[in-house]
Amino acid sequence: MTASSFGIFTGLVKRDIRLAWSQGGTGTMALSFFLIAVTLFPFGVGPEPKILARIAPGVIWVVALLACLISLDRLYQADFEDGSLDDLALSPLGLSGVALAKICAHWVSTVLPLVVASPLLGLLMNLPAEAYGTMVFSLLLGTPALSLIGSMGAALTVSVRRGGVLLSLLVLPLYVPTLIFAVGAVDASANMVDPAQPLALLGAASLLALVVGPFASAQALRLALE
Repeated sequence: MTASSFGIFTGLVKRDIRLAWSQGGTGTMALSFFLIAVTLFPFGVGPEPKILARIAPGVIWVVALLACLISLDRLYQADFEDGSLDDLALSPLGLSGVALAKICAHWVSTVLPLVVASPLLGLLMNLPAEAYGTMVFSLLLGTPALSLIGSMGAALTVSVRRGGVLLSLLVLPLYVPTLIFAVGAVDASANMVDPAQPLALLGAASLLALVVGPFASAQALRLALE
């Protein structure tokens, strides 16, 4: 990557992070949804500690997944509508670099705060102490796949008006392996079992998404701009 490309990359990441946390930005919305939705579960299923401990890994991961999903529809939409995406496509960065920069900004601004908040919500859900480290590590290891896969869906629907429902239909089935491996790892730790195998599979899912995601997103954006 040349110096000019790196400058464009970092500038794009910083701009998107700043916009995500501006008034009404997706970062604020996703974190608020995550906190509120998980907090409602003890009221819905009751305060029984054993029940909460049993469902805690699945609840935290599913709500984190949905919080990530609701923030994806604006990943490329604003730049597509105001013509900025055309300019970025002609920059030295290229569409693959643009996609990677936006994925990085999305993860840092929208998903990383969910990871930081997860221990507090784990305490609220009576998550076993043995599983706290695995919960945070699984989120750090697995959530990049959510942003990478979500980027492909957002790129495919960028030219579709109100494409949020279509985006959900495209992305949610692809999220299932990540969800299964992550919850399996946390459950293993909670039951005093070695979580190495599901964590390895979770890492493999993120690596595969990293290889495919930016390239597939760039191809979908190229089709939308033609």
